[in-house]
Amino acid sequence: MRFAFSPPGRVAAVLLLGVAGLVAAAGSASAADAPGSAAVLFRDADLALGDKLVREHKCSECHARKVGGDGASIYRPQGRVNTPAVLRGMVEQCNLELNLAFFPDEVTSISAVLNRDHYRFK
Repeated sequence: MRFAFSPPGRVAAVLLLGVAGLVAAAGSASAADAPGSAAVLFRDADLALGDKLVREHKCSECHARKVGGDGASIYRPQGRVNTPAVLRGMVEQCNLELNLAFFPDEVTSISAVLNRDHYRFK
C-alpha cells in the first residue's frame, strides 16, 4: 500500500488547527467539567457526521487489515490511548498519514464516535 504525504506546511497548519480546537474546547468548560475530559472535548461533536465518515472511509476495514480479525483489537491498545485527547490525536494521526484532509471538527466527530462505541471516557 502506498501513502501520499502532505507537505510539511500543511501538516503544521492542520496540527495547529487541531491544537486550537482543543484549547477552545478546554476554555469553554464549565466548572463541573474537567479540562481534557470527554464531556468537554466532544461536547459539540456531530455524532451522525462521525458515523458517516467512519463508514465512508472504511476505518474498520483498514483496522482489520492492520491487526486482523474484525479490527476491534486496535481499540484500547495497552497503555496507548488512555485519555480523550490521545484518542483524538490518534484519529488525527490517521487523518495525516492517510491524507484524508479532515477538518478539525470532523476529527473530533470521529473521535467522539469512537469514544461512544469503544473507549467510553467520562
